[in-house]
Amino acid sequence: MKAGSGDQGSPPCFLRFPRPVRVVSGAEAELKCVVLGEPPPIVVWEKGGQQLAASDRLSFPVDGAEHCLLLSGALPTDAGVYVCRARNSAGEAYAAAAVTVLEPPAPEPEPQLAERPLPPPGAGEGAPVFLTGPRSQWVLRGAEVVLECQVGGLPAPTLYWEKDGMALDEVWDSSHFSLEPGRAGAGASLALRILAARLPDSGVYVCHARNAHGHARAGALLQVQQPPESPPEDPDEAPTPVVEPLKCAPKTFWVNEGKHAKFRCYVMGKPEPEIEWHWEGRPLLPDRRRLMYRDRDGGFVLKVLYCQAKDRGLYVCAARNSAGQTLSAVQLHVKEPRLRFSRPLQDVEGREHGIAVLECKVPNSRIPTAWFREDQRLLPCRKYEQIEEGTVRRLIIHRLKADDDGVYLCEMRGRVRTVANVTVKGPILKRLPRKLDVFEGENAVLLVETREAGVEGRWSRDGEDLPATCQSSSGHMHALVLPGVTREDAGEVTFSLGNSRTTTLLRVKCIKHSPPGPPVLAEMFKGHRNTVLLTWKPPDPTPETAFIYRLERQEVGSEDWVQCFSIEKAGAVEVPGDCVPTEGDYRFRVCTVSEHGRSPHVVFHGSAHLVPTARLVAGLEEVQVYDGEDAVFSLDLSTVIQGTWFLNGEELKSNEPEGQVGPGPLRYRVEQRGLQHRLILQAVRHQDSGALIGFSCPGVQDSAALTIQESPVHILSPQDKVSLTFTTSDRVVLTCELSRVDFPASWYKDGQQVEESESLVVKMDGRKHRLILPEAQVQDSGEFECRTEGVSAFFSVTVQDPPVHIVAPREHVFVHAITSECVMLTCEVDREDAPVHWFKDGQEVEESDFVLLESEGPHHRLVLPSAQPSIGGEFQCVAGDERAYFTVTITDVSSWIVYPSGKVYVAAVRLERVVLTCELCRPWAEVRWTKDGEEVVESPTLLLQKEDTVRRLVLPAVQLEDSGEYLCEIDDESASFTVTVTEPPVRILYPRDEVTLVAVSLECVVLMCELSREDAPVRWYKDGLEVEESEALVLESDGPRRRLVLPAAQPQDGGEFVCDAGDDSAFFTVTVTAPPERIVHPAARSLDLQFRAPGRVELRCEVAPAGSQVRWYKDGLEVEASEALQLGAEGPTRTLTLPHAQPEDAGEYVCETRDEAVTFNVSLAEPPVQFLAPEAAPGPLCVAPGEPVVLSCELSRAGALVFWSHNGKPVQTGEGLELRAEGPRRVLCIRAADLAHAGLYTCQCGAAPGAPSLSFTVQVAEPPVRVVAPEAAQTRVRSTPGGDLELAVRLSGPGGPVRWYKDGERLASQGRVQLEQDGARQVLRVRGARSRDAGEYLCDTPQDSRIFLVSVEEPPLVKLVSELTPLTVHEGDDATFRCEVSPPDADITWLRNGVVITPGPQLETTQNGSSRTLTVRSCRLEDAGTVTARAGGTSTSARLHVRETELLFLRRLQDVRAEEGQDVCLEVETGRVGAAGAVRWVRGGAPLPPDSRLSTAQDGHVFRLFIHSVVLADQGTYGCESHHDRTLARLSVRPKQLRVLRPLEDVTIIEGGNATFQLELSQEGVTGEWARGGVRLQPGPKCQIQAEGPTHHLVLSGLGLADSGCISFTADTLRCAARLTVREAPVTIVRGLQDLEVTEGDTATFECALSQALADVTWEKDGQPLTPSARLRLQALGTRRLLQLRRCSPLDAGTYSCVVGMARTGPVHLVVREAALASLAPPIPPGKKHILVLSELRAEDAGEVRFQAGPAQSVAQLEVEALPLQMRRRPPREKTVLVGRRAVLEVTVSRPGGQVCWLREGAELCPGDKYQLRSHGPTHSLVIHDVRPEDQGTYCCRAGQDSAYTRLLVEDPAQSSTLHPIPCHYPWAGDLQRTGDQREDHCSLPHGQGQEALDESG
Repeated sequence: MKAGSGDQGSPPCFLRFPRPVRVVSGAEAELKCVVLGEPPPIVVWEKGGQQLAASDRLSFPVDGAEHCLLLSGALPTDAGVYVCRARNSAGEAYAAAAVTVLEPPAPEPEPQLAERPLPPPGAGEGAPVFLTGPRSQWVLRGAEVVLECQVGGLPAPTLYWEKDGMALDEVWDSSHFSLEPGRAGAGASLALRILAARLPDSGVYVCHARNAHGHARAGALLQVQQPPESPPEDPDEAPTPVVEPLKCAPKTFWVNEGKHAKFRCYVMGKPEPEIEWHWEGRPLLPDRRRLMYRDRDGGFVLKVLYCQAKDRGLYVCAARNSAGQTLSAVQLHVKEPRLRFSRPLQDVEGREHGIAVLECKVPNSRIPTAWFREDQRLLPCRKYEQIEEGTVRRLIIHRLKADDDGVYLCEMRGRVRTVANVTVKGPILKRLPRKLDVFEGENAVLLVETREAGVEGRWSRDGEDLPATCQSSSGHMHALVLPGVTREDAGEVTFSLGNSRTTTLLRVKCIKHSPPGPPVLAEMFKGHRNTVLLTWKPPDPTPETAFIYRLERQEVGSEDWVQCFSIEKAGAVEVPGDCVPTEGDYRFRVCTVSEHGRSPHVVFHGSAHLVPTARLVAGLEEVQVYDGEDAVFSLDLSTVIQGTWFLNGEELKSNEPEGQVGPGPLRYRVEQRGLQHRLILQAVRHQDSGALIGFSCPGVQDSAALTIQESPVHILSPQDKVSLTFTTSDRVVLTCELSRVDFPASWYKDGQQVEESESLVVKMDGRKHRLILPEAQVQDSGEFECRTEGVSAFFSVTVQDPPVHIVAPREHVFVHAITSECVMLTCEVDREDAPVHWFKDGQEVEESDFVLLESEGPHHRLVLPSAQPSIGGEFQCVAGDERAYFTVTITDVSSWIVYPSGKVYVAAVRLERVVLTCELCRPWAEVRWTKDGEEVVESPTLLLQKEDTVRRLVLPAVQLEDSGEYLCEIDDESASFTVTVTEPPVRILYPRDEVTLVAVSLECVVLMCELSREDAPVRWYKDGLEVEESEALVLESDGPRRRLVLPAAQPQDGGEFVCDAGDDSAFFTVTVTAPPERIVHPAARSLDLQFRAPGRVELRCEVAPAGSQVRWYKDGLEVEASEALQLGAEGPTRTLTLPHAQPEDAGEYVCETRDEAVTFNVSLAEPPVQFLAPEAAPGPLCVAPGEPVVLSCELSRAGALVFWSHNGKPVQTGEGLELRAEGPRRVLCIRAADLAHAGLYTCQCGAAPGAPSLSFTVQVAEPPVRVVAPEAAQTRVRSTPGGDLELAVRLSGPGGPVRWYKDGERLASQGRVQLEQDGARQVLRVRGARSRDAGEYLCDTPQDSRIFLVSVEEPPLVKLVSELTPLTVHEGDDATFRCEVSPPDADITWLRNGVVITPGPQLETTQNGSSRTLTVRSCRLEDAGTVTARAGGTSTSARLHVRETELLFLRRLQDVRAEEGQDVCLEVETGRVGAAGAVRWVRGGAPLPPDSRLSTAQDGHVFRLFIHSVVLADQGTYGCESHHDRTLARLSVRPKQLRVLRPLEDVTIIEGGNATFQLELSQEGVTGEWARGGVRLQPGPKCQIQAEGPTHHLVLSGLGLADSGCISFTADTLRCAARLTVREAPVTIVRGLQDLEVTEGDTATFECALSQALADVTWEKDGQPLTPSARLRLQALGTRRLLQLRRCSPLDAGTYSCVVGMARTGPVHLVVREAALASLAPPIPPGKKHILVLSELRAEDAGEVRFQAGPAQSVAQLEVEALPLQMRRRPPREKTVLVGRRAVLEVTVSRPGGQVCWLREGAELCPGDKYQLRSHGPTHSLVIHDVRPEDQGTYCCRAGQDSAYTRLLVEDPAQSSTLHPIPCHYPWAGDLQRTGDQREDHCSLPHGQGQEALDESG
């Protein structure tokens, strides 16, 4: 086989090969193939080696690149192999296919019972075709299913069924299905019958049909559904559980809110089990957020999308078949984020073509949000309108369609999401998925559910209807089944039903295949007659898919491979010389190519020399041109070869690019480009007509004639109509170039001839005619024509005004008005005379009585004097290319309420702020608010607000009873709001963040969690599993607190613990470490130990506890046990033993436990160092110069230090000497010895005197004299007759004896022969060389010699063999000129522009044989010129053109924002280093003005513009321009910001002192305000305000405790604050104790007075502190402190003291006298006295006291007067907190149990998530969580008649300027301190204190 190719064009290549054909005798056979090539190939068909010709039965139709062979009425003799052969000038290719002719089938006997079915109409021999396909079905479990299809084709196809890509017998038992022949009819039929369908039978069923001509398939979907459950007969009977109870605890799965949860269950069983998913015991059905499917591995998958808190629960996968059932369960927990939406999204419904509104609420109005539809980000547009109102985020979806149905998300920072479903109601209930990904070859199923049953839908892909065989419908369901999808099936699939449609993107993923293997056994055989034979074998293993072989060639010395041709079969290929473009040596390689890729190339070994043969591809043709034009003759050859051109038999020189024919004016140019040769005759004249042009080259001769015609005038440019656009005042030049010089032409405008004037000038310059408009105006626009002798050039000129820009509005304007109202739309442009057009709904607006158009300067207005609803719409103001948009909505006055248009549902939690908003069409309209039919009354808990057209009902702290329906009524209209209030979810108050605990083994670990509700249940989890209480883990509950206690924690108890309260979770990370491992002995952490070597070394440690692990290290590296190092452990003892320690074992040893380490510094003493051998000193060592010398000795220790010396001087490495240590050996090496290296060398061990040493004597002999140059033994020398012959040698040393010989005879210095010596240089010079002086000359030295072969002859003629080639390079590139000279050693001179070149860094000359090159490095523009090479009497020249390199910007200018006074740098980077002035800086398009603040700089590629101390006037657009590029940027200058250089600092003083505050600003002359607690300070006796330059001072004098608070300084937008703290003065005792003397049984009272009321005191008796009891009472009344001792006894006598802080009063003495026995009272009758004592009475103890003894009784009334509740400790008057923190306000009242009330701005606060009220004894606290700016205000604590006020300020550290304080007036009434009257005789009913009763005898 032969093939060829060339560089020009491409060889034939088969894109589609003909396929084998099997036909029945008499039928038609067709072979098709597609073949390409350049030039288009000639295609012939062959059979049996003979070319086929067209006949009645055989034709060869061609359609573009498709070639066919059509055989009609095929006969058995037509069978065989048909070859399609394609060839062109670049090569040849072929392809083959077999045609098989079958005998027609014998007729079958007719059936007896029924007639034989006829084939379907038109069903001839061919591939299978589905006449009817299977239909998709939806059935209930247990039903019988029949799938049937009918297929046509001849021969009759074979049918078989598959389910989900598997054979039926692999899926089912044979008893479950049967295959039956289908109903009688046309074609083959096969029915699949499924008996008692089961749930696993659901899937895709595909029927395959195959015959000899092809394969077809059709599919259907079968869905088996669970039958609906019937209700139980007994209504009282409990329903049967769906799934069995779990026998073990389920697994736990945690997922973050908003993420997906995926559960996979893999079940096996036979028959295939049925799968059901359950959640919390209820069956699950697939919906938008719950997907159920089966993956490719056979696993059953449940995927919950965008998990929410409501998705938590138990998920169960239940599998069952006839053999049994099994369960698998998992508990899903959803971890909620800390930051949550205040109000989440709610599911909404909308009708198709309507709107849907999604609304949520974020915690803070500054939090950014983003909207998503599933995973697709939604951007604001007319379709998706996104609104932000404070904390409300709203998404409005306009023009709803079926594909808008789905899951929508609103996301804020931290990927915190809220999710809702949008249901679109329309004809389509269940839409298609957004996209469907399937692998190539799999089945694709698409389902749609419609509202109405039996409707007909339309399936299409990319706009084209899909075949009916893949579509089916049943009831409401419509299915599209695409079996075995391919890449062609990918696209946009749409289901349409009327105006409703749903779309999915079907993506087909390709299965990766491995490329084929390479061919093997590739060999090359060089044949005869300029050919080469290539052979190879197919790859092993053989690829499964069709493949071809691709053969490529490469010319030796080149890097490019060129394709030769492609073939299908391996074997032998003969490549002739005709397939290569030029003569040369070629290599070949081959590879295998299939649809899966290409194999690696296999290169044939060796190369072949091939020579192309020239053939004429396209010959010369006759040329006819006009007089004065160029005549071009061209021809194409089959190969690259030189040729000769002839004119009228005269040879034209081809060695010059241009030439002249004879003495005449005719000039020509010869060109050769590859295979094409061209001859250009320039500007031919009439007398040249009839000339004969000829071309000749080896093997080719051709000629053609030249004909000259008279040249008519014609237009050279422009050839086509030119359209030009200009701006007014531009200069317009229209140019028309004619073919003749000074030929007249006329100019016309719009058909009228123009007249010259000042505004229109006409010029003629040679061939060019110009029309000039110096300053074009708009009226100059039109059609211009340059007309001459029947030809014209046309110009369309458009002159426009400068572009118009709209100044305002810049954004879309929405206008709302009511009927009859005047509406005005205003648009402002930047030019007063600019035309403006108004449009409404795409139609231009015309002025009328209803629409007025006004213009006033740059302002243009559209006025609607009396707006009507029909006038509303979208208006556009068009000015030039810009538009302003207005949307006008006119509301009929009959409808007052604009928003809301429908019923609004509001869900809130208790104490949340609820706002109901109603927007009216008019601001003066009055509304009436009702709740559940009753008009509401405004109160602190219900506020009614009015703002313009908006009416609001505000519930500041909504309660459960606020739920209901609210109406906003006006006239007969109303807006309805349904408010639902629920309890707030359980929140975890503490901890708010994750807690990390580290404990030691056996330590008690307590994890505590505080809830917002006491009765809320919690669950504890450890590492995802719920914990169970045991002895090692105790769960406790104490009110709102929940605890998990580990009494004796172990390391395995560590992990992540979770306290789950349902709506919130707290996280704890616990790490339990083991007890420390210590080293008990030795006590020292570092020891120095010394041993002798060799010997035994043992290191010992004692550890605690005894089981501690240790590690041993030596010099930082861990050691391992071996025979030489033993590690031991016995009880607490750890040892390291070295049985035979050597000196190298010395070092630092470390014994390390986990927590401690001890270091042993081990040193080993060793014996002195000795030389081992030799015992006697070595003898002298004699070496020749240049030889290496090695001196070595061996020591007794490898690490010993030695010193080398040479003749008593130390020896160092270097200068040819090398010192080495090889174990115990020490080596001194001399690389090349010379005379200086001779002498005595000594190796001494150690530096101490008398240390052992060893000496060596080295002797170096004199060096021999050798010839250094020339290096070659023989040198050829050529001399010219008459010239001097000089032979020179250079010796290795001066003065060596040299003898010269010629042809064996010794020469002497005489006559013409002279012998000269200059140092080491020896010269033989022969003057006036003659021919007899030629011969062999010998220069001989004692040890060396050189031979010179001398010839005396005339020099050869020097000439240039090749010419220089003109070069064009870019600036900065290198230019290389090359030529060849003969002879190769001839000298050459280079010139540039006639000046001899001197080589240097920029100009380099090189010589390589006969080749000479000149290289110009980094060409510049001035390097352009003529380069000449001169050799002998010949020269060659060429032109060097240097193109300027474009100076482009790689890094462009960037916009800069700067502050006034800063320095600004604008920077660009260019692609190359430009010269000075290469770029220009501009501002606003004009060069920069001279300014000392402006400077420019260049650093290589980088150019910079510096603007120092920018001012506001520097703001504008700056640019940097080069000749080829431009870049612009905007400089924005903002005014200098006021900053604090030295801020205020907190000040703490003692009560009554002075406080000084000082701050420094960045600017002087700033006026500011000082404030304390938000109240502005004014200068006065106690307040001094001062400003000195940028420094501001504040001095406050005579401060009291009430003056503590926040001191702030405010100036412009800046605020700086600090804390003033006034501490109490030390408490002193004002009045001390007094000594007391009382009678036994009386009450003793000690009293003292303090300087302050709020102070705690300690009472002591005899130095011991006292505590209250039934007889001992301690009281604090204002500043008085009392101690009451009742019923004193002698034991109470002693010394008493009162201690407060550092002050003390006392000791004082108490004396108790005995009671007197005498009595003056009359005697008391005998009897008993009964006494009842009541202690610590309270107000609730008042009542009746009764004593009864038998029939006798006594009654008394007890009245208890309660002491007034007072404030003992008040909160600060002002408190400042940061945003997001927690604020705590605390008060202390006069007694525990007192009730206090907290208020904010007059409204009482209730406990909740925001506010927490705490009480502990007399202390009461208000805790405000997550403080926000809106929490700022005045808070009040009310206790009885006493109140305390605190101003809360909130600061945001993220903002540069803080909020301005708001002055506030406090209702201070002074400190109320009430002291109750002291009563010695009072009773109080005991409260857990005990009760005392006394019985005394009278």
